[in-house]
Amino acid sequence: MRSIKLFAAAALALIGGVTAAQQSATLAPTPAPVAKPLATAAQPQPLIAGQVSLTKQDLDSWLDGYMPYALKTGDIAGAVVVVVKDGQIVTKRGFGYADVATRKPVDPDLTLFRPGSVSKLFTWTAVMQQVEAGKIDLDADVNKYIDFKIPLKDGKPVTMREIMQHTSGFEEHGKEIMFFDSKNLTSLGDYVKHGLPHRIYTPGTTPSYSNYATALAGYIVERVSGQSFDDYVDQHIFKPLGMAHSSFRQPLPAQLAPLMATGYPQASADPVKYEIVGPAPAGSLASPGSDMARFMVAHLNQGAGLMKPETARLMHDSPLDVVPPLNRMELGFFETNINGRQVIAHLGDTTVFHTSLHLFMKENVGFYVSFNSAGKNGAVGGLRGAMFQDFADRYLPSIATADGKVDAKTSAEHAKLMVGNWLNSRRQETSFMAITNLIGQATISVDDKGNLVVPMVHGLNGVPSKWVEIAPFVWRQVGGHERLAAKVVDGKVVRWSFDGVSPFMVFDRAPASQSATWLLPLLYASLGVLALTLLQWPIAALIRRRYKAPLALEGRARQAYRGVRIGAGLVLAALVGWIIGFTKLMGDISNLTSGSDGMLWLLQIVGAIAFGGGVLLAGWNLWITWQGKRGWFSKLWSVLLLIATLTVFYVAWTFGLIAMTVNF
Repeated sequence: MRSIKLFAAAALALIGGVTAAQQSATLAPTPAPVAKPLATAAQPQPLIAGQVSLTKQDLDSWLDGYMPYALKTGDIAGAVVVVVKDGQIVTKRGFGYADVATRKPVDPDLTLFRPGSVSKLFTWTAVMQQVEAGKIDLDADVNKYIDFKIPLKDGKPVTMREIMQHTSGFEEHGKEIMFFDSKNLTSLGDYVKHGLPHRIYTPGTTPSYSNYATALAGYIVERVSGQSFDDYVDQHIFKPLGMAHSSFRQPLPAQLAPLMATGYPQASADPVKYEIVGPAPAGSLASPGSDMARFMVAHLNQGAGLMKPETARLMHDSPLDVVPPLNRMELGFFETNINGRQVIAHLGDTTVFHTSLHLFMKENVGFYVSFNSAGKNGAVGGLRGAMFQDFADRYLPSIATADGKVDAKTSAEHAKLMVGNWLNSRRQETSFMAITNLIGQATISVDDKGNLVVPMVHGLNGVPSKWVEIAPFVWRQVGGHERLAAKVVDGKVVRWSFDGVSPFMVFDRAPASQSATWLLPLLYASLGVLALTLLQWPIAALIRRRYKAPLALEGRARQAYRGVRIGAGLVLAALVGWIIGFTKLMGDISNLTSGSDGMLWLLQIVGAIAFGGGVLLAGWNLWITWQGKRGWFSKLWSVLLLIATLTVFYVAWTFGLIAMTVNF
């Protein structure tokens, strides 16, 4: 659920920040105590070179110079920003509009935003409460808590620890992920039972971010607590923290609905309806900035009001190393360490709301920002990341030791070992969505100077980042904070990632049988052969008619001639059908539901007939052609036709276009 397009932010005075005082007094929130700060507040530390003191006055001035221009140029409707320190809110600000049409400003106390996957932190908090109560064992088979069976993978079950660290082995699952019509919403139990994805990794080995697994964790909370997930969160998280205007319920309760910010693809575009999240514990929260401040303070204060300090420490500091020394997954939180400082965090995205929450654990500082638009070309993705980094550089600058350096010759050798095509670990393998594993492979190359080139990682200017190797197989983004690192086995690079995704996503080398390096060119050439074959049929017929020349083929040869052209047309038609189907699915999240099952079954059945039939017809044509007295070109073309149909069939089989399933 993430936007990746990057964008630069600066200052403009057209859209100002607003405060709760500018809203109607009748909507004032019921006073509720923020979780208490640590018994002894942290003593002010001497400022280091380049550091600015984190005060309300300076922070507000910085935000006033940062946010308005960023929203305006990024075509983003509005945002809420909250910063806490030592158990207190430093500032809470609204910028832009909660509703563009009515020019309703964002109120940090009352305007509800959808933090997307930041919602998961509440689910993980609920899980840890049940761990503390002795009702959940982090390392037990979760089948003991549920009323259906999750099959073993390589002889190993799913554990709650693996679920919280996104290493349970589940493939990506997108069906019913988000929609607008609440009629598509099922119970949490039905969702996890009917949408069970395949497990494609040995548990504990490969991070693969899973919304389904989070929903499963929420269902386990229901089962062991005896309460619905919504009721549990209301009573055990929202109520103790005084989060009076927050809810996981879908649709929103009537008393909260008027407070909800409107979501927009861009501020200049039409608004979208309230997004319903199928796996609700993974992303259905709606909450205002001040409520999120209470949640941050609680976790910064060792879980105060939520759990015992030792439980909070377990949750916050149980890292899983996958590609050292990159950021790691904790129990639910993940690291976004910066400037040598320990930071745990989560990001979240719906189609229109985009959010980040970061906790500087030793400094007792929390930073939260949420937007109600994706912005022009996904501008909010870059803005969100830039805000966090710029905030850290200003108020919590680097205390890290200087980077090392690898000599140019060795670095060039290491870069060459990275070259190739790579598969994202967050993927599907058993449905038609696996086709994205072919067309979406990550590539790494080297430039003429031997430097690493990774097109998918780029800066705010949209240009691929430049890298310098600072330790063996560890690179630093030139002029930035990002690191990239690789895992080497027997002298070969087998896996890599970068800080921004490393806790929950890695890249493994694409097997030769699936590498886009040779398979995509072959597929394109095959489509060309099929298209030329189909086009040649009417063109040749017109030419023969013009010159009154008969088709010089009789009997089976004529049948094969016509049959293979019909087969080429069917193969191409089936592929066009898939293109139209994918366009429809990805063009509207409402289509990622059971309502598309009929279309998907039709595409797969027709595809199986067309792709398989195409191979049989091409094989028959080759046999007839080589048995007869045909010219060398006809014989060569019959071979090319068979290769073309076999290639399409291989792609369809390998990448799920004929997987015969609608569980995606």
